[in-house]
Amino acid sequence: MPMLTQRQLNRATLARQLLLERVDRPIAETVELLGGMQAQTTHTWYVGLWCRLDPFSPDTVGRMLTDRELVRIGLQRSTIHLVTADDALRMRPLLDPVLAKPLSSFARNLDGIDRDAVTEAARGILEAEPLTWAALGRRLEQQWPGRDPASLAQIARARLALVQLPPRGVWGASGQALHTTVERWLGRPLDPRPSVERLFLRYLAAFGPASAMDAQAWCGLTRLKAVADELRDQLVTFTDAAGRELFDLPGAPRPDPDTPVPVRFLYDYDNLLLSHADRSRFSSDVPLGDAFAGLPPQKSPGALLVDGVVRGSWLFERERDAAALTVRTAGLSRAASRDVVEEGEALLHFLAPERADRRVLIVPS
Repeated sequence: MPMLTQRQLNRATLARQLLLERVDRPIAETVELLGGMQAQTTHTWYVGLWCRLDPFSPDTVGRMLTDRELVRIGLQRSTIHLVTADDALRMRPLLDPVLAKPLSSFARNLDGIDRDAVTEAARGILEAEPLTWAALGRRLEQQWPGRDPASLAQIARARLALVQLPPRGVWGASGQALHTTVERWLGRPLDPRPSVERLFLRYLAAFGPASAMDAQAWCGLTRLKAVADELRDQLVTFTDAAGRELFDLPGAPRPDPDTPVPVRFLYDYDNLLLSHADRSRFSSDVPLGDAFAGLPPQKSPGALLVDGVVRGSWLFERERDAAALTVRTAGLSRAASRDVVEEGEALLHFLAPERADRRVLIVPS
């Protein structure tokens, strides 16, 4: 069985994630190719599309959310993802066990309650009027007096396929996190025959070569080794340096390991760094320290990729008349530092085109 080095794995995944070079590709097609994009923040994930597509218009993405071509819905790892409408209906039924897991944290508050009844009551409420979690909990408490409203709302989150509605998530807009069912929002039912085999193949197309454990880390499901074994005749297999078996699609890109990689600013929840059990293909031997420690969740830093591996972190801050991109990194060559500044300036122009004073600051980590 052929062995792939860490650098070969790095280049292969970067190629599939469109990070070797920007491409001119339709937005919906790109989102599907990427296997969806983690998108629980309202806007940081737009950077994930910006660093992959050229040309790229965030306003177009906003219109696609409003027009229901794209949706933000709880999926992989029980986190909100940006996916196409078709993928929302295909993927959500498969991930029922994943979305149900967080409910166990509320079990004490839900002892003895008829969860099916709460689920159906929540469906009726949310399909009549999209609500925030807090408002939904208060409505449900009216029917189940004395029960914890937040726990009641969690039943709906775990057991219904719920989308978060625009203008929340629309570029340049804001709004409450209102939810309704995906069936109501799209006017179509969930896929009655979803395929976990297709989901596994989609994962390899976006993140391979990879192990079954890697695929499980991406989506949150278990027992995917059995799925890989069923598909073995359709796949090619490799090992990594540690002897782990890796699966891949026969025609998937596996570029030369010396393929150059431009500097890339990954947003805070970019799936590139969240979709493998073994993330060593993107790690460097440079100590990064505790960069940006102590920041509130709404200011999570992104990751800086240099030559395809994480070499630092970055944070964007906007002030009244200025905008700054602070990059914490160490050990870069002069040429790499120039590339970081150049790409950072382009990112600042994207994030704050109206600010005349835009600065990229490189700070030792």
